[in-house]
Amino acid sequence: MQCLMADGALITLDSDDILATEHVLAVGREFPDVETCRRTLKDLAIALHFDLRIVKSDRSRFIAKCSKEGCPWRIHAAKCPGVQTFTVRTLNSEHTCEGVRDLHHQQASVGWVARSVEARIRDNPQYKPKEILQDIRDEHGVAVSYMQAWRGKERSMAALHGTYEEGYRFLPAYCEQIKLVNPGSFASVSASGPENCFQRLFIAYRACISGFFSSCRPLLELDRAHLKGKYLGAILCAAAVDSDDGLFPLAIAIVDNESDENWSWFLSELRKLLGMNTDSMPRLTILSERQSAIVEAVETHFPTAFHGFCLRYVSENFRDTFKNTKLVNIFWNAVYALTAAEFETKISEMVEISQDVVPWFELYPPHLWAVAYFQGVRYGHFGLGITEVLYNWALECHELPIIQMMEHIRHQISSWFDNRRDLSMRWNSILVPSAERRITEAVADARCYQVLRANEVEFEIVSTERTNIVDIRTRVCSCRRWQIYGLPCAHAAAALISCGRNVHLFAEPCFTVSSYQQTYSQMIGEIPDRSLWKDEGEEVGGVGSLRIRPPKTRRPPGRPKKKVVRVENLKRPKRIVQCGRCHLLGHSQKKCTQPI
Repeated sequence: MQCLMADGALITLDSDDILATEHVLAVGREFPDVETCRRTLKDLAIALHFDLRIVKSDRSRFIAKCSKEGCPWRIHAAKCPGVQTFTVRTLNSEHTCEGVRDLHHQQASVGWVARSVEARIRDNPQYKPKEILQDIRDEHGVAVSYMQAWRGKERSMAALHGTYEEGYRFLPAYCEQIKLVNPGSFASVSASGPENCFQRLFIAYRACISGFFSSCRPLLELDRAHLKGKYLGAILCAAAVDSDDGLFPLAIAIVDNESDENWSWFLSELRKLLGMNTDSMPRLTILSERQSAIVEAVETHFPTAFHGFCLRYVSENFRDTFKNTKLVNIFWNAVYALTAAEFETKISEMVEISQDVVPWFELYPPHLWAVAYFQGVRYGHFGLGITEVLYNWALECHELPIIQMMEHIRHQISSWFDNRRDLSMRWNSILVPSAERRITEAVADARCYQVLRANEVEFEIVSTERTNIVDIRTRVCSCRRWQIYGLPCAHAAAALISCGRNVHLFAEPCFTVSSYQQTYSQMIGEIPDRSLWKDEGEEVGGVGSLRIRPPKTRRPPGRPKKKVVRVENLKRPKRIVQCGRCHLLGHSQKKCTQPI
């Protein structure tokens, strides 16, 4: 059989296509229902590039023929007596027409597009409409519009994952399942207004809570990412850091919008989770952006915690304010300075270059970001590692209903637990690998120091640069590196080696392999399929009298407006040249006119 394509080319279907057609359709072929029969014939018409015209379609019979006048192709299927199946009664499979002349096939409906891409969308929810229409054209020789591809994807997503509205309706039941499968977990949802519109969802798994209390460092990162799904919203997260510097999500919340009220609520829920009134919880160090809503919420609910800012945002503000490469380099040296004397030296160098740094330090007090003055323990963490994870979650899940979104996050956290648990079982060292490397470097650097012992616990470490005092009983070094990072510095290693002690045993307990294994010892239980939830006898998606509806914050229709980016904003600040002879700015060494 020959078919004329859109570009004028005349193609001939080979024997494999004909055999496939005969295998699909034959007299006596049965279909479960009329809908299956209709879908099969549509797929056949698209595959063989002919247009199908349905003559009759009801509960008892289905009749269709080729839409080209004079073409004898025709099929008649009817319902069998006493059963639901449809059987092909008559079939004329001969085509005398030249088929569809162009790529726009009438049978390529939105429903057909949804069925065609369902398998790929199941594996990749980020499958874009542009990719869909291109793949359909390449595989089926059919052109569909962007809107057809978009609607087909929406219909396929709804068939696979349910609608956005169903996701909000089933949230109360989902929270009950989390607490049932993972006893001791926190899972709650709240609504607002007379219509019970979704407002907040808070989830913290028992495995994460137990792991944080047992062996994680008392350090928490706070950040958020905005969701771009149908109903917008934001995802808030509090994450710890395990002993091998791996990210450890503790609590996750979905809110209808990022606001001062929602941040305050999230921190209040986090305080309940941690039980700050108990003696088992050490004094926390909290890292976040310099955002007024977070600052006020931390001061309200964690008044005794040390609150530090993420250095990424502070450094970007400093760079954009002064636009001086040399100043930025000195700024970072000041950030890493361990003692107040070193910090003040770097500040003096910056003041010599620009007096404007003085008022800037009043806006960004050093005790919020500088290591030398920060009273908490950051363990060497200056940025927010949770930021990238949150943005990846928002990117991967923004097209999923809220329950599927939380399930995706739960699967990833559970995978982290399983992989890290299995990995730690193969470690034979005392400390985790990252701590082992730092101890090895400290021991290697300790060889160049001279050790003078004052008494059983105090040592004087002499080097060419300066002298440091080490107290191995209180685990303190005058360089402050031991206290800040929780691992013996090179000075401490020299003192411990001189008195025959094992340097590894003087690291904080959280850095041991046994503590790391304890962190990931528990498992996060799988949530059963929705059909198994105990929801019989109640309104679908409701638990008790609570029925959650979607939030009011809905994404506006149409293509999102792009921000206008001015050309001058893209220009990089001009680099200021510094002379290598006189060290003045504005000229190079070759053009220096100053006397030697």
